[in-house]
Amino acid sequence: MKKIVFTLSVLLGLLACHIANAQTGTYPNRQIKIISPFATGGIADGFSRIIAQGLSEAFGQPVIVENKTGGGGNIGADFVAKSPADGYTLIMGSIGTHAVNPYLVKSMPYDPLKDFVPVVFVLDAEGLLAVNPNLPVKNVPELIAYLKANPGKVSYGSGGIGTASHLAGELFVMTAKVDMTHIPYKGNALAITDLIGGQTQVMFATMPTILPYVKSDKLRGLAVTGASRDPSMPDLPSISETLPGFDVKNWIGLFAPVGTPPAIVKKLHDEVGKIMQQPAVQKKLESEGAKYYAMTPEAFGAFQKKESVRWGKIIKSAGIKPE
Repeated sequence: MKKIVFTLSVLLGLLACHIANAQTGTYPNRQIKIISPFATGGIADGFSRIIAQGLSEAFGQPVIVENKTGGGGNIGADFVAKSPADGYTLIMGSIGTHAVNPYLVKSMPYDPLKDFVPVVFVLDAEGLLAVNPNLPVKNVPELIAYLKANPGKVSYGSGGIGTASHLAGELFVMTAKVDMTHIPYKGNALAITDLIGGQTQVMFATMPTILPYVKSDKLRGLAVTGASRDPSMPDLPSISETLPGFDVKNWIGLFAPVGTPPAIVKKLHDEVGKIMQQPAVQKKLESEGAKYYAMTPEAFGAFQKKESVRWGKIIKSAGIKPE
């Protein structure tokens, strides 16, 4: 009997090893696709391509980026949620697609917490509050005073519903107790174009997408959206200096469909971590006003849930109804 039990345990052990090897030993043996639910030209799409190139070099297999935009990122996220859980279809998710959209979209086609497994945290990009130069304000206190004197007459653009630029605007409206009209666009580029043209007057955008226009005086930068000043621009105040507690993390990360084998998740996590810590990529992060934080998939999942809870409370307190 003992011999039979021993033999069975050995067989089970060998089977477990075989499964683990099958998950990682032959993965990947064909093309991997990273879905970018954002328009081209933004920081998330750009780093999707950096990671795709790095993974392709590491794995010896083609890794491509495919843009599936629309619905505040929901179209691309839903596509991946319903894809096979085999590690060959991934998504560059964001605070919008994987934390707050359920509070903003009435008919969600997927559950960001239940339908995905977090793979790796990629970056947190600094945001910048900028205004059209024709708006007679030069700092956050002046903007708040102007908005209170002109309720409902000023609009702010965003890269779409549920994006960090939208959330920052809603948090600003709520904490400053002002009234602004939200105008969602299909990507930050279109929103910035209308901001420069005067169709909108205010925007909260990622540093790299809007800073060139601030430096060329086409727009006026007022403050950063993070909890503290950005080391690369120490003279620019943070919104939290006027509105204590104001903090918007514009994060993105790689996710896979739920059920993806843990060994594959770990392999992807480890390789992307190596890519993000390469000197050239670190330099690119710095130039974009972004930061990479090393997190295990479990820690990233806990961070995602915390962000979802936090923004859920903020959105409900602001009285924003899902559309």
